[in-house]
Amino acid sequence: MKIDLHLDNVTLPATLLDNPTARAFAAILPLTMELEDYASTEKIAYLPKKLTTEGAPRGYEPKAGDLTYYAPWGNLAIFYKDAPFATGLIHLGRIEGDLEALRRSGKVKIIGR
Repeated sequence: MKIDLHLDNVTLPATLLDNPTARAFAAILPLTMELEDYASTEKIAYLPKKLTTEGAPRGYEPKAGDLTYYAPWGNLAIFYKDAPFATGLIHLGRIEGDLEALRRSGKVKIIGR
């Protein structure tokens, strides 16, 4: 499934995977979120409800551009840098655009459709 993430005047196209967690994320779109920087590696936003983790692997090693769900905290995590394996991280999909807009410091408002 294709979605768009809108940050200010930038649109980041993304493709969601076909797994239960990604389908649960798609079901809550459209959604407006405020992303905050975490560990100078990713932008995170807390979702309005927890997503299913049915059939999810134990964890995931994210790469820059990955759209993920961190089940222990119930948040969306969009990586703009590669990061090590994290238990509880579920791969939702991949951003296909330029990640520069995510590298800005501070909070960023994003609309997912």
